[in-house]
Amino acid sequence: MISPGDIDRGGRLLPQTTVDVDLGVLARNVRALKGLASGSTRFMAVVKANAYGHGAVPVAKTALANGADFLAVARISEAVTLRQAGIDAPVLLFGDVLPDQAAYMAANDIRATITDIETARTLSAGLSQQPLKVHIKIDTGMGRLGFVHSPHDGNARLIEDILAVHALDGLDVEGIYTHLSKADERDKTHAREQIRQFRQLLGQLAEKGFAPKLRHAANSAGLIELPESHFDMVRPGIALYGLRPSPEVDISKTGLEPVMRIRSKIIQVKQVPKGFGVSYGATHVTPSPTTIATIPIGYADGYSRQHSNCGIMLVRGQKAGVVGRVCMDFTMIDVGHIAGAAPGDEVVIMGVQEKEEISADIIAELTNTINYEVTAGLTGRMPRRYLNTENSHDI
Repeated sequence: MISPGDIDRGGRLLPQTTVDVDLGVLARNVRALKGLASGSTRFMAVVKANAYGHGAVPVAKTALANGADFLAVARISEAVTLRQAGIDAPVLLFGDVLPDQAAYMAANDIRATITDIETARTLSAGLSQQPLKVHIKIDTGMGRLGFVHSPHDGNARLIEDILAVHALDGLDVEGIYTHLSKADERDKTHAREQIRQFRQLLGQLAEKGFAPKLRHAANSAGLIELPESHFDMVRPGIALYGLRPSPEVDISKTGLEPVMRIRSKIIQVKQVPKGFGVSYGATHVTPSPTTIATIPIGYADGYSRQHSNCGIMLVRGQKAGVVGRVCMDFTMIDVGHIAGAAPGDEVVIMGVQEKEEISADIIAELTNTINYEVTAGLTGRMPRRYLNTENSHDI
């Protein structure tokens, strides 16, 4: 029987497996994180990778409505998606920009990240009308993108290159930033050294008369645990979604809550005897008679094959173990201990059901990964269903 929860606001039938995203919780998370920084500190909501799997456009709109000043993405296509959705807030592109994209970015108010002098010169040469706002990236210890901090020469070459970027036609240097690679560790020594190097460089640049108005370094862990990293703007990502930057970061006092819940339904139950092989390769053989339930979620949905024979789901408020290999479209669980388990029963893959919870952190631990990958790795085959518990309706 179809229940009201199976139909969206447009009258369309939802698949059995959906990703529920509570924008009311997201709104509260944004406000809680903003409260950790001073009132004058700008707030950049990181919505790359489809907002870590939550849906970039609704997440961006909610973040902006609750005090975010900037948005950040990693790919130009992600910035285009935001602009096509009518979002006109400032957007910073973390990744490098190609010369033929510069004019589009300038016309659409998308900030570029400048990571080396050669790229800056190429972009400058390709701009003819509207200036391109840029943020200069400094590599103080991440080893990924950016001008390299060079203490061996007192930063002389680095300062020369940055000032050369500032002098280029068509480039409007709005900001300068670095990225903290170990702020999510309990030992903050490395993070504080990165902050020291960045602050030293800013002082040296100021002596040369160069002081971009937006200096930023704080990711989620920096915002929560390193107030000295806040500068003029903070850039939370994973914390927006109520998830810990790592198990070594304590978010218990922040009020953050998970935004996402993944739920499905049992589509079949079968009584099987002892010695019954389950799924491809029969990697699980039942040690005694039991009941196997089939759930319509698999690795094509982003439910990792690593869950095979070790994952857990919730049925009727009880944990049920994944048995056999996760398939492309289906996963089997053992519900022999759950009285009355039947087709149509709700199954929670991630989230709370009655008194039990399976968090993104638990899933990450079971599959030897991090919570970032758990949510960002979900595919578009599972529709996102947007709720707003602050207004008590779906949106």
